[in-house]
Amino acid sequence: MTLSIESMAHGGEGVGREGGKVWFVDGAVAGDTVRFSVTEERARFGRGVVTEVVEPSSVRIRPPCLFFGSCGGCQWQMAGRSIQVGWKTETVRGQLAHVGGLQVEILPPLMPGPDFGYRNRLDLVIVGGRPAMRRRGSHEPVEISSCLLAAPSLADALAGLGTIDADRVTLRTGINTGEMMVLVDDQHGVIHEVVGGRRFRISDRAFFQNNTAGAEALVEVVSAAAGVSLGEVMVDAYAGGGLFAGCVTDADDHVIAIESDPVACSDLEHNVPWAEVRRGSAERGLARLDRADVIVVDPPRTGLGRAVVAEIVRLAPRRLIAVSCDPATFARDARTLVGAGFTLDWVQPIDLFPQTFHIETVASFTGP
Repeated sequence: MTLSIESMAHGGEGVGREGGKVWFVDGAVAGDTVRFSVTEERARFGRGVVTEVVEPSSVRIRPPCLFFGSCGGCQWQMAGRSIQVGWKTETVRGQLAHVGGLQVEILPPLMPGPDFGYRNRLDLVIVGGRPAMRRRGSHEPVEISSCLLAAPSLADALAGLGTIDADRVTLRTGINTGEMMVLVDDQHGVIHEVVGGRRFRISDRAFFQNNTAGAEALVEVVSAAAGVSLGEVMVDAYAGGGLFAGCVTDADDHVIAIESDPVACSDLEHNVPWAEVRRGSAERGLARLDRADVIVVDPPRTGLGRAVVAEIVRLAPRRLIAVSCDPATFARDARTLVGAGFTLDWVQPIDLFPQTFHIETVASFTGP
């Protein structure tokens, strides 16, 4: 089937219309005319994979990675970063409109750090003693010998791994400290990173932003938006190792940090010793509070959900700063918050993951 690609979808596919259906085509670029094989077909939409680019888009470029198209780590190397960020910004706008029913100011997107060589972490599976990534949309491994997204020190470590008797390997580095660890299977280790002038301990496989320059941009935007004053109570939900609690507040502030992962909690207590750490889910932690002047949330891709939103509404902070890695679940939560009386002031897209369809956003809400 031949199809003209009109736009890019939230999941990274090109979007076109043919035969009364919307088609989502993997490997296609807005402006392309492509032939594709059908992988899924339903009444109103279908999915497919490009088999031939009949007429390339004016923005299409040659992907620089040898493994692009088989390795699932990237989706958009076939366009320059500024083009990618334009697509991502329109995704944010579209999800807010279609899912959230909201028209809001979208600030000009930020593009921190390099286009390649930005990742401070690589998670690899080992197949036949050799490192591999997962194929896009599959658990099937794809052997790789290099990764253009990896920070230079990680790229060197990947190239020098040799044959490994293990099931998985995680490579991590502190971009601003130069520290590195190689975790084989269930080994443990610790490195440190500096963000916003603060030094953070990061234990083994605990979550930390994979783009250090992006983390710097995040804390700058969140800090400016939060504007925590002396005597106010700030709550950092989904606190992780304390990135926002540690960079937005200092020892004179009253900050309550909520985190469920035990390893992250240990890092959190080490990194932000002035924080009052509440171990457990965001819902339970918020339910036990009777005051919050500023709340910062950075949930997983599934978003906040109704129970957490209900607790935020009950606490009625003067300011809510929502960090999100998924425009669709953010739009869903934003719709609920606005319906409960919050005002969505602005949304700031930040391109933490160049060469992929993923986009981080920071949003500021004024309480009811």
